[in-house]
Parts: sequence; C-alpha cells; structure tokens
Amino acid sequence: MKAIASVFAVTLLATLMAAGSSQAQVIPSRCADCHFAHRRSASQWHLSEWDHSAHGRANVGCEKCHGGDPTTFESFLAHQGILSPRNPASPVNRINLPRTCGACHPGPFAAFQKSRHYDLLREGNLDTPTCVTCHGEVGAYLLSPKSLYSECANCHAEGKVAPRGDLPAEGKIMLTSVRDVRAALDQAKTLIKQVKDKARRESLELELQDAQAPLLEAVNSSHTFVFDAMQERLQIARRRADMLMERLANPQDPAGR
Repeated sequence: MKAIASVFAVTLLATLMAAGSSQAQVIPSRCADCHFAHRRSASQWHLSEWDHSAHGRANVGCEKCHGGDPTTFESFLAHQGILSPRNPASPVNRINLPRTCGACHPGPFAAFQKSRHYDLLREGNLDTPTCVTCHGEVGAYLLSPKSLYSECANCHAEGKVAPRGDLPAEGKIMLTSVRDVRAALDQAKTLIKQVKDKARRESLELELQDAQAPLLEAVNSSHTFVFDAMQERLQIARRRADMLMERLANPQDPAGR
C-alpha cells in the first residue's frame, strides 16, 4: 500500500507540476499592464494604439519587439536587455524593424527584401520607408489609399529626391483594389456562415479560400513596391470573389439553402 501511495503521490506531483508549467506558458504579458498603471513610464498614446491593434487583441506583448521579461512586475528585471531604439543593436531600431516584424510576418518581409526601399535602409538611409511608415509603430493601422499617395509623393513627386509621378497614383489604385476585394470576401464570408446546407457551405468555404489565397499573395507582393505581380494576383482574386458572390446570390437549390 505504501508503494502504491508513493507512486500516486509522485504521479500527482508530476501532474500538478505539468499543470503549473502549462499555466505559466499562458500567462499574458505584464508589460502593458504595468505601463498603463504608471502613466509617466511610457507614451499613453503608444500603449492605446497597441491595445486597439491586432497585436493587442492577440496578446502579442511589448517584449516581442522590445525584449525584456514580461513575467515580472519588478522594474529592473522586466527591463533587462532592452535597448534604446537609437541603439543599432535594438530590434526596434529603424534599420532592424523589417527583420523584427518579419519574425511573425515572413511573407511581407521576404517581399520587402526585394525592394529598393530595403536596399536603401540597409545602406543607412533612415528616410526610406519601413514597416512603421504604412502600419504605425505597433501595427495598429494601414494607411488609407489617399494617405499612401501622400506618403509616396514625399519622395516620388515631381522635384523630390526620386521623382516617379506614376508610383504614388499606382500605389493608391492598388490599395483601393485590395480594400474592395477584401470587403467583398468579408461579405461573402458572412453570407456563407448563414448557409444551412452543410455540404454546400463547405463547398463555398473552399471557394472562399481559393479567392483569399491570391489576395494574400497580392498583399505580400505589394511590399516590393513593384505592382505588376500584385495587379495580376488581384485580378484573379477579384474574379474568384465575383464568382463566389454570384453563387451565393443564385443558389442551385431553389429552396435557398
């Protein structure tokens, strides 16, 4: 009996330790909580942007970009290893940002590495666009088509450092197309969820995925800032989105399942 009890005790202890380890793994990042509580310790606007971003909603904490220890509220321990953005070794130094963001966003990063902007950045040109130019410091937004046009015109308008009057307009058109196709697919996704027939719903979901794939490829390729490939993928995505919406509007089953 003692042997059985010992085995049971060891098993129970191992189970509790495993549960504790599992719980430790899902502890949310404490960085933002601490900085929200100490209002003078960080920009409240920066924190608010993060809180409203996809990163905030997914609990992608400050440490993912800045470093540090997100498991403690002790200031010295929490900030160990964090470098100033001005430090060339900092993950959030402007030159290093694409690689830091690319750790979670490999598609856009791979495309950006093929761009002239990336070459300029690696050469030390801090005026060239990087991730935060279009997405904000915490990825909280994407520039609107008009804002993108204005941003591109800073360098590419007539009389600027790299005059290419066609680029701002082309970028605006491409981004507008992305938003239109994405809106159509979002609408299709909502309508598909309402389809009662399981087999038909699953068929429509596959068609939705087929339309989403070239849209994702278009978005990734846009980070090269050469828009030929992007336009071709967008045309495919739009065509598939139109076909999907047509199927949703005209169900084969007359009962409208």
